[in-house]
Amino acid sequence: MEPPTLNIADQGKILLIDDDKQSCQDLQVVLAFLGESVEFASLNNWQDIVSSQFDSPESIKLALLSTYPEDDLVALIGALGKLDQGIPIVFLDLQGQGKTLPESLHSLITAIIPYPLSHQPVLDALHKAEVYRQHYARLKENNSVRDYNMFRSLVGNSAEVQKIRNIMGQVADKEVTILITGESGTGKEVVARNLHMNSQRANKPFVPINCGAIPPDLLESELFGHEKGAFTGAISTRIGRFEMAEGGTLFLDEIGDMPLPMQVKLLRVLQEHSYERVGGTRTLETDVRIFAATHKNLEDMIELGTFRQDLYYRVNVFPIEMPSLRERAEDIPYLLNELISRLESEKRGSVRFNSSAIESLCRHPWPGNVRELANLVERMAILHPHGIVGVNDLPMKFRHLEEEEIASLKSLPEHKLPVADISAAVSPSSAPAQALLPLNGLDLKEYLANLERDLIEQALNDCGGVVARAADRLNIRRTTLVEKMRKYDMQRKNEDDE
Repeated sequence: MEPPTLNIADQGKILLIDDDKQSCQDLQVVLAFLGESVEFASLNNWQDIVSSQFDSPESIKLALLSTYPEDDLVALIGALGKLDQGIPIVFLDLQGQGKTLPESLHSLITAIIPYPLSHQPVLDALHKAEVYRQHYARLKENNSVRDYNMFRSLVGNSAEVQKIRNIMGQVADKEVTILITGESGTGKEVVARNLHMNSQRANKPFVPINCGAIPPDLLESELFGHEKGAFTGAISTRIGRFEMAEGGTLFLDEIGDMPLPMQVKLLRVLQEHSYERVGGTRTLETDVRIFAATHKNLEDMIELGTFRQDLYYRVNVFPIEMPSLRERAEDIPYLLNELISRLESEKRGSVRFNSSAIESLCRHPWPGNVRELANLVERMAILHPHGIVGVNDLPMKFRHLEEEEIASLKSLPEHKLPVADISAAVSPSSAPAQALLPLNGLDLKEYLANLERDLIEQALNDCGGVVARAADRLNIRRTTLVEKMRKYDMQRKNEDDE
């Protein structure tokens, strides 16, 4: 399996909306090094810049927003969304504001870049924006995009994940009951929340309940509520999950664990859209959309008599089957990037995985799916804080490579390395050991200059000093490479030798 590649310098320009001169200068250095084209704007003139400097809203590769008051951010992101819902929004977190942003705003932001800047978070943000643009365009071609936050939590680029996104786009705003099946840890609740956020009920509550986590004798009260004195301990009237979700969505997780007597009562609610609280006599009307999920095979349970067939047909109007992680192993580099980014944004540490470790993880069967991968990332961040994890650093059960395979992966060209390993690939010997900001800070301009010089030297050495071949390997024009060589006073091979 060939690892995914990342095309950073794709078509389009970045729109940078920032009123802070220092952060503008810092970003200009980093983005220029990465080969990005940037148009600078302020909060007051960005619309004029878009009109004059961009051919169309679709030519905005991403909108990079600086730290502004929350009301200004809401208005700005809303205006960008009206301009083009496909514009990826990247937030430059100058003052630690990212952790305090409301969830409604977080759901509209593709990536957050911490400040002071370091290479890897910027690279990760550009990658997420690129993937978001591609997925939005693909869904738009299929006329299945209603809102642009649908797939922000669905990480991956495999055919299986793309299929799930397309299905979600088709059914999100349809008033049908959905049954989400799949192994534990595959992200069933993530899909349910995304469907709710892109439905006509998005501004109403999303209420989850795990049917297997509540004792059978309390499940009825949890769902329908109870009146005061209905049973021992019922010292006051309490509303249930159906009332909490009124007008919105009720997510019945692990519905296969629901006891048979409760299945009968749930079926009645689904058929008649009414119920009574436990100990009550007043009939309450309900208007909720039902999403159900289970890791069990309900058809087998019907054969065994542990799940009602009539309820199955009620909840299985539109089925969505979640693939296991072993079925989409090619998404593991993307998932690693996302999980590491979450650790960093929550200030819980950081870690990187080299190419051989990623290849080994891609061969693991993952019985716990994404949840198991998330646990591994957290464990590695504790054991190897801000380090680079190799195969031999992984717990024994995750090691699936022979020594000769590890050696061959070490010689893999940089542009072929998995996305999650880019920081290790672009860290030459003269630069810091990993592309993470040291505790005492660094001179970013000098660091990037050293990094650029070393990469150019490596490319020239690999190509025998032939400029044209080195430029091709660095994916830049020959004239650009000549200018950079002159800047760093590097010797150039004669044209005749080329």
